[in-house]
Amino acid sequence: MKKIAFVIRKDDHSLSIKNQLEINLVKSGMIVDEKNPDLVICVGGDGTILYAVHKYSNKLDTAKFIGVHTGTLGFFTEYTDQEIDSCIHDILSEPCDDFTAALLEVNLIGDVPQHSKTIYALNEMRIENIIRTQVIDVYIDGEHFEKCRGTGVCLSTQVGSTAYNRSLGGAVIDSGLSIMQLSEITSIQHSKHHSLGVPYIMMRNRSVTFMSDTFNHALLCYDHLYMDLENIQKVVCTISDRCVHFARYRPYSYLKRLKNIY
Repeated sequence: MKKIAFVIRKDDHSLSIKNQLEINLVKSGMIVDEKNPDLVICVGGDGTILYAVHKYSNKLDTAKFIGVHTGTLGFFTEYTDQEIDSCIHDILSEPCDDFTAALLEVNLIGDVPQHSKTIYALNEMRIENIIRTQVIDVYIDGEHFEKCRGTGVCLSTQVGSTAYNRSLGGAVIDSGLSIMQLSEITSIQHSKHHSLGVPYIMMRNRSVTFMSDTFNHALLCYDHLYMDLENIQKVVCTISDRCVHFARYRPYSYLKRLKNIY
C-alpha cells in the first residue's frame, strides 16, 4: 500500500500524532493521496473512524482503514498514541491481515420516488422521536413481528453491539459473527400494550422493515449522522454485501477491548 490519507480528530494532540506519522511514512516512500488512498489512517477515536468510513464510502472496495487512538484504546483502533514507532514500522514492513465488517443497508421508501434513498451504517441505525410517542410496526422477512411504542428502535450490527446498543441493555456480540440486533428505546409497556421488551438477535440474512402511520418529528440516526424522516413511509434494513476493510498488522484481542469498557 503506497497511497495514504489521514482523517484526524480536531485537537492539537491528534494533529501532532498525524504529523509524526505523515513525515515518517512519506520519508519512507509513501504518497499522500486524499482522493484515492489505499490506506486511511484515522487519528483520534472510534468516532474518527466512523467519520472516515462515511467520508470514503465510495472507496470501500479499494481502501483499508487503520486507527491510532489518542485517548484510551477503542474497538476499531489498533495503536495508541504511545505506539507510533510500532505503527510506522508495521505499516512499512509487516504483512497486513484484512478484517472485514459488513455494513447495514438502510433503504428509505418515500411517499414519492424522489424522497426514497439508501444509506449505510457501520454501527447502527436508530429511529428516534423525542417530541411524541413513536408507534412502529416491525416486520421481519415480511412477517409482522411486533408493534413498538416509545421513543423508537435501534438496529445494530456486530461491531455496533458495544456502542449505542449496549447503553440500551443490548447484548455484546463476539467479534466475527455477522448478525443484526433489534432493541427498543424507552418502550412503553402496560396491560393494554406490550412488546418483546428485550433485544432480539437475528441471523444476517433477515430483512427488517419499520412502518408507521407517521414518522413526522422522527429522526433516522445512523452512526454519527442523522436525517429527518418526513415523507418516509417505511424503512427496510438488511446486512449489505458492502464491507469496511480494516488493516491489522498484529494480533487483535477483542476481549482486551471489552475489558477496557468496564
